[in-house]
Amino acid sequence: MKRFFVTGIGTDVGKTVVSGILTEALEADYWKPVQAGSLDSTDTHTVRSLVSNSHSFFHPEAYHLQAPMSPHAAARLENRELDLQQISVPETSNNLVIEGAGGLMVPLNDKFLVLDLLTKMKSPVVVVSRNYLGSINHTLLTLEILKYRQIPVAGIVFNGEPNPDSEDFILNYTGVFRLFSVPFLPELNGEIIAEQARNIRPTLTSIL
Repeated sequence: MKRFFVTGIGTDVGKTVVSGILTEALEADYWKPVQAGSLDSTDTHTVRSLVSNSHSFFHPEAYHLQAPMSPHAAARLENRELDLQQISVPETSNNLVIEGAGGLMVPLNDKFLVLDLLTKMKSPVVVVSRNYLGSINHTLLTLEILKYRQIPVAGIVFNGEPNPDSEDFILNYTGVFRLFSVPFLPELNGEIIAEQARNIRPTLTSIL
């Protein structure tokens, strides 16, 4: 059984899309420990709607928060505090894809970050990057802090419009492996995700 934590270089870089592709390609279970905002259409709902295999199970979130804000702030609005001791990886005999909230330095409470949750879980990381002005800096910072914390990186996924110059620099500078790239997808549905999963499955099964 293999377990992967999907993080991004920031918010809205494609973590949920990549999580859906990985879940489908590996026929893995999916888990989002902390959901903040969009409770009628959570990331778990989205991934479930995109995954078509019959093996994946979608584990309930440890925390549901109403406001679309940083988890520590959303929890404060509800007079709650996230407790890392109450967030435990669900038991499963299947592969598991875990999707983080925002980037590594997003606060969960006044003392702990998403990075601390990841450190506790001890899962290899899949880093999702998207090309925009400043993305090289954000990607390198993300990979540098993972290196500093001695957290293994399974690889990087570039999402959206390609930028070969930026991508090559990141790969050459860090030595991190490119797992795959996701092209710009104007729409999302199960058929598109299944096609992406089929394209990357041979690579994933040979390296993960």
